[in-house]
Amino acid sequence: MNQVSAHKIGLVFGGMLAIWHAIWALMVFVGLAKLFLDWILGLHFLNFQYNVNPFVFLKALMLVIVTGVFGYIMGYVCGWLWNLAHRTAHRQ
Repeated sequence: MNQVSAHKIGLVFGGMLAIWHAIWALMVFVGLAKLFLDWILGLHFLNFQYNVNPFVFLKALMLVIVTGVFGYIMGYVCGWLWNLAHRTAHRQ
């Protein structure tokens, strides 16, 4: 019962990161990104000058793909380590 599917955890992590970054790209597309960042930075008592670059579809697509793949790898490794830790714990 302690074993998990590293593949499924990878899909969940990758999916979450991809969705998060797709929402960010959508915010850039509709022009809400700077407003959102100003609000978030204000909550952290930060204020500095920055620019949000114009939306470029291929960059947005690459952002979503790269973060999805990276999230999958992180999730898979977490699942693998979980299974390894529980396998080791039962031997003791």
